Amino acid sequence: MSEVEWAGMRVDAATAETLPSWADTVAYLRSGRAPSAVAALRAARDTGRPIVQPRCGVGDHGDMLRLLHRLREAGPGMLTVTIDSYTRLRQFDRAARALREAPADLNGYPLVAHGWRRGRELIEAVDVPVEIRHGSPDPRELFAVSLAAGAGSFEGGGIGYNLPYCKDVPLRTSMECWREVDALCGRLAAAGVTVDRELFGTLTAVLMPPSISLAVTLLEARAAAAEGVRCLSIAYPQGGEIHQDVAALRCIRLLAGRYLPAGVEVHPVLHEFMGVFPRRRDTADALILYGGVTALLGGASKVINKTRQEGYGIPDADANADGIRTALLGTSDLLDVVRIDEDRVGEETHWLLREVTELVEPVLAEPDLPAAVAGAFAGGRLDVPFSASVHARSWVVPARDARGAIRYRRTGRLPFSTGTLHRNATELGPERPTADLVESVTADINYFLRRDHAPA
Repeated sequence: MSEVEWAGMRVDAATAETLPSWADTVAYLRSGRAPSAVAALRAARDTGRPIVQPRCGVGDHGDMLRLLHRLREAGPGMLTVTIDSYTRLRQFDRAARALREAPADLNGYPLVAHGWRRGRELIEAVDVPVEIRHGSPDPRELFAVSLAAGAGSFEGGGIGYNLPYCKDVPLRTSMECWREVDALCGRLAAAGVTVDRELFGTLTAVLMPPSISLAVTLLEARAAAAEGVRCLSIAYPQGGEIHQDVAALRCIRLLAGRYLPAGVEVHPVLHEFMGVFPRRRDTADALILYGGVTALLGGASKVINKTRQEGYGIPDADANADGIRTALLGTSDLLDVVRIDEDRVGEETHWLLREVTELVEPVLAEPDLPAAVAGAFAGGRLDVPFSASVHARSWVVPARDARGAIRYRRTGRLPFSTGTLHRNATELGPERPTADLVESVTADINYFLRRDHAPA
């Protein structure tokens, strides 16, 4: 690919030729023709009730339009265009060929192949904001087309969209690509256009220790804020123990106040449980409802819903619409009677803040943040469990304690203090009777499947 600059960001020359001018793009973003993601998040924050957002993306343009209309009927506060794998990996020719020959085979919407004009059709088709979600370590062309299409919310980051998705992309490379994206957001902010930049804290989505999720997104948030980003949605994956999950969501704003510049607004986001999902409909629906309640109690601005068909594969539109409604029920005032043990939440908050501090402060103390992040992952001082990337050690082994909270069974080379190590060991207690570590970890991964075996 030969690269040229578009609004200061390096993009493929062939893609750049298809784009409108920067002036046209900014004028469109200012026009108000596209519903504002930032306004929706602020309204959720102010009311104390998170909006609900589904994932959705299909290859054909007409089908994508119909899917957005179908899901809009269920009442989400934001909708999604999920991007296909070819586009995520900048294989635009393959995406275009698949679009011509078999669009139903694509696992998402190939926005770059469709082009920004069709993107505007999607965004203007519904009266709620539309976010672009993908999984690309280098999203520059996709971001340029997304902006031209009028998308005011864009997910991803140089760590979270690299280590869970890629085998061998250096962190310095992905972080530099995302720096250009964030710098363009900063340029837009200076021009009066605020883009919601969402950070993907879910990572590998399997038994993710909350402090690792929070540490990674905090480092990405620092990098984004340094480039002028003014609105950050920081996502956290539901682990399943409500006191720990509520504490983690509440920690997001506390950490932002400690480590981010004043003037950067932050919105906590909950991804409903991303691990092995129960297959029974009643159990799955209960878990989706549980996610909504967790988001509400944690003060999230948004919750990404799941569906009752997660245990089987890609959900159909009806299941996704039902998932939206069930999650909305969990955030509604019907469940305002739910109370949890605030002392336990406070204890979890204290230790989460301590663990995150011990992870991020050695990194933040170094002058070059991308170099420090890459060096920390190379040395195991930052780590992501179960990552397929050669740039993460995956020496960390998580485990659930007796109440279901996710702790560290093994910490690898994470720079934890003696007190933090002792607390994790205490919460976990002695090794389980199943001395086989693999069997123990598998049981923890399949945590919610146990409910499938409960009496109907």
